Amino acid sequence: MNRQVWAAAACGALFGIGLVVSGMTDPQRVLGFLDVAGRWDPRLLFVLGGAVLTSGALFPLIRRRQAPVCAPSFSLPAARAIDRPLLLGAALFGAGWGLAGYCPGPALVGLGAGIGEALWFVPAMLAGMALHRLLAGA
Repeated sequence: MNRQVWAAAACGALFGIGLVVSGMTDPQRVLGFLDVAGRWDPRLLFVLGGAVLTSGALFPLIRRRQAPVCAPSFSLPAARAIDRPLLLGAALFGAGWGLAGYCPGPALVGLGAGIGEALWFVPAMLAGMALHRLLAGA
């Protein structure tokens, strides 16, 4: 395997470990965090805050480099506008997250751990991705 594959595997493993340690793979904890009008569980606020602070501090330093460590160039999105597809996608993502308590990263970790909800969620997520490709003509 080449250097990029090893780096991606290491980053994925670290991300998965972070999801498990933070409780993000527990749909009930996530749903408790999203239930701001009921029995709100603020613990994931610290996870999200830590991610935002880390990214905010390190992203400008990383962007000073000519290229990433394991790739010839940075691959950043060109689109900068907040448009209808972005808002619709964000709303669908949020609705799915709120209904299931899962988003793709924790769902894949849950699938690997054999968590029952993930065994249903991941195939539905893959079906949604296939439907999008079909409808978008990608």
